[in-house]
Amino acid sequence: MQKTIYPLESEIAKEGTFSGPLAFANGVQVEGGKLLFVSGQLAFDDRMQIIGKGDMGAQTRQVLENIKKALTAAGATFKDIIRVQVFVTDLTDFRAVHDVRLEYFDPDHLPASTLIQVAGLAHADALIEIDAVAAFE
Repeated sequence: MQKTIYPLESEIAKEGTFSGPLAFANGVQVEGGKLLFVSGQLAFDDRMQIIGKGDMGAQTRQVLENIKKALTAAGATFKDIIRVQVFVTDLTDFRAVHDVRLEYFDPDHLPASTLIQVAGLAHADALIEIDAVAAFE
């Protein structure tokens, strides 16, 4: 079996708790009918700053853009995503999450999905985290 790792494009932090080497990749592709496992994405921009502080819709859009980068690097699209896990800090923002998701996911290729409310995420300003699995040729 051949495996390809798609590493993070930059480190999470220059100092503090999350600085230094990390024990995860942005995605892992497995050959033989390809599978891509996209690590949980937060609403970080290219400078590792949280986008949309306090705005679930804006954060969901940034999270999906980050997933899109991993998909593109592997040669996959949102149509190839077969499963997502969505972690939110407030379930009352459910509609905002799904309104944005509908902009990205083709209605004929919707993934299996789990939505979980959590007490907090890895960054104090993060409202949502999504991981994904894509299967493609």
